[in-house]
Amino acid sequence: MHQPIAFLEPRRTVMDRRAVIVADLADLLPKGCLISDERGLVPFETDAFVSYRRLPLAVALPETTAQVSALLKYCSRYGIPVVPRGAGTSLSGGAIPQEDAVVIGLSKLNRILEVDLPNRTATVQAGVTNLSISEAVSADGFFYAPDPSSQLACTIGGNIGMNSGGAHCLKYGVTTNNLLGVKMVLFDGTVIELGGKALDAAGLDILGLVCGSEGQLGIVTEATVRLVAKPEGARPVLFGFPSSVEAGACVAEVIGTGIIPVAIEFMDKPAIEICEAFAKAGYPLDVEALLIVEVEGSEAEMDAMLAAIIEIARRHGVSTIRECQSATEAALIWKGRKSAFGATGRISDYICMDGTVPLGKLPYVLEKTAEIIAGYGLRVANVFHAGDGNMHPLILFNANDPEDAAKAEAAGNDILKLCVDAGGCLTGEHGVGIEKRDLMRHQFAEVDLNQQMAVRAAFDPDWIMNPSKVFPLDGRPPSAAARPADPPRVATAS
Repeated sequence: MHQPIAFLEPRRTVMDRRAVIVADLADLLPKGCLISDERGLVPFETDAFVSYRRLPLAVALPETTAQVSALLKYCSRYGIPVVPRGAGTSLSGGAIPQEDAVVIGLSKLNRILEVDLPNRTATVQAGVTNLSISEAVSADGFFYAPDPSSQLACTIGGNIGMNSGGAHCLKYGVTTNNLLGVKMVLFDGTVIELGGKALDAAGLDILGLVCGSEGQLGIVTEATVRLVAKPEGARPVLFGFPSSVEAGACVAEVIGTGIIPVAIEFMDKPAIEICEAFAKAGYPLDVEALLIVEVEGSEAEMDAMLAAIIEIARRHGVSTIRECQSATEAALIWKGRKSAFGATGRISDYICMDGTVPLGKLPYVLEKTAEIIAGYGLRVANVFHAGDGNMHPLILFNANDPEDAAKAEAAGNDILKLCVDAGGCLTGEHGVGIEKRDLMRHQFAEVDLNQQMAVRAAFDPDWIMNPSKVFPLDGRPPSAAARPADPPRVATAS
């Protein structure tokens, strides 16, 4: 038994307080579910936004909703900040901890609880990976539609936190369009259930608030998601263009005519070369921009849709058209696109922006993005979800050169401001995290930010849930209640 902190000498150190917290947390969890040694904490010091790193106070890995509830009840009682974490694939710093925070990782909550094919739903724990849902129902002819590039690793809990999207969200929507219900633990340990299997739940749409809230309103431990029947057929086609501007104009006209493919993905020449070198997908290397357009349905439906798209592409100077001829070829085409971030990481450090723009502004924004990058003397590889205007410029830089890193961050900020000024927004699917929080005032007026902070405070009045994320640090959150400086010894059952 460790000595209660209340009985320590008056000149106790920070380490004394930390030791008591760690011991108390260990009592709330099964053996092997708490990490507190420095070496063990290192993998949790950052997420996929690796520009910033902080070792947390401890990492808790609960196995049940009840354990998550006990952890939050304890942390709330003593004002200990909490950072929820899925797989750590966040590209905006949404899971980067503070040094006085406890990370609650959901990797052990990894079971598919129910597959209900008559109602076309699956209920899963928050640590289940995105791709594993589709794998579980594939033999029955169904799949889970949102498909981030990190779907092999990213978790449903993280997808809900960031309202993640993916290549096929043009037709099927992002996470919020495929989420029916959640079980969530509030800051004080209270467990609530929102939504369910019904297509439209009664009451206020609190589920809509939760999806995309970046772990600030509570911790989701279970989710009920929509399953979609597989289409009769699907066919990706490669379109090569002599310029990015012409490719962007083609996308705008396709959507403008009312044609909705299942996906339209964009790559410029640097991205094409990077992905082809990695995946050997057969991408044309003699073009400046590439569109991957996928259509689905019956053979007649796909033929008709592609004929219309090809006609539009020709009006915009398309120089290469290559229709997929086999399932193997289709898999290779998507392997190249899905590998873009990892393939780029093989050749350079980079930061990935996530602004979204109206489709009619794609050519303008692509042109201005090139000017911004050239102005900083940097390089960029553009690869993004063109069908919904979700930009992903990968700004290449040398992370070991502080000046180069500062230029990359400044260029990224300028690109995000460009997206907002063009009528778009700061993020399409990656979230705000710490990456974009200081740009929130570029999109929102002070009164708008205050209203958003008031909603957040209604769920977490003490602001212990994922602090220092989303809102500018010089914002004025509602006053938090006075918190005890030191946690006393608490019993496991409390």
